[in-house]
Amino acid sequence: MANSSQLHPRNQHREGYDFAHLVKHSSRLKEFTHSGPAGQTTIDFHNEQAVRALNQALLKAYYNINFWDIPDKYLCPPIPGRVDYIHYLADLLSYDNNQEIPRGRNIKVLDIGTGANLVYPLTGQSEYGWHFTGVDIDPTAITVAKQICQFNQLKINLRLQKQAENIFKGIITPKDAFHLTLCNPPFHSSIEAANKGTQRKWKNLGKGPSKKLNFGGQNAELWCPGGEIQFLANMIKQSMEFAEQCLWFTSLVSKKDNLKPLHKLLEQAKVVDSKVIDMAQGQKTSRFLAWSFIKKSQRRL
Repeated sequence: MANSSQLHPRNQHREGYDFAHLVKHSSRLKEFTHSGPAGQTTIDFHNEQAVRALNQALLKAYYNINFWDIPDKYLCPPIPGRVDYIHYLADLLSYDNNQEIPRGRNIKVLDIGTGANLVYPLTGQSEYGWHFTGVDIDPTAITVAKQICQFNQLKINLRLQKQAENIFKGIITPKDAFHLTLCNPPFHSSIEAANKGTQRKWKNLGKGPSKKLNFGGQNAELWCPGGEIQFLANMIKQSMEFAEQCLWFTSLVSKKDNLKPLHKLLEQAKVVDSKVIDMAQGQKTSRFLAWSFIKKSQRRL
């Protein structure tokens, strides 16, 4: 990653990767580093082991995570882009808190599809001290996430969603109250579509056919029936049942074209406030959608 000044102003990775600093914290990364075309230190980002070693170093150097590992073929997310979502969520909460970012474990956050990598709770807890609850439909992901928490002595709640069609039901109990929910929804509508997307990526990179995605990923992490738009439509509909138990429901939206139909669904759900927050990350622009059923005058942190 070259200079990434378009990342959020509080993102620690705005100036790119400081490999000398990272190697000091994680010597394993050194075996994957080499000089790039301009003489800069870099790694092969198409090498799954190199990317995993980079993430281990980033989490240790910047987020005090001394142990982190995931099984083969599980999603290995790019840390700078993921933590950007966390920082913009902090800004979202500040709108209801006299422009002051709330910190501490009294801020409750629900991570839908936390994955084996647990990236949002790990970075969000380190940056702001929030209390996270991570949810996934994959028992292996939950088991691995629990191991990461145990090794690092972290207090993160982890819950297995036993009904794949449910997002909040069976997870949010009558006693729960959250300030935020967050989600990086599955993008593709089928395993075939996911595989085609993989091949397009490798072709664009000048590589031959491959069954691997750049950063891996299990089926539930990559696709669901109906793809992103159907997943988010279900999320909006199901959020109505828990309207009074969460200040802000949010989710990343990969396809900008999905925003228009999603706004119509929000109108039908009678939300009282909604926002689209753009996030510029290098050459890529991403965004998340946020909605609330609670009037601003009644939102309390």
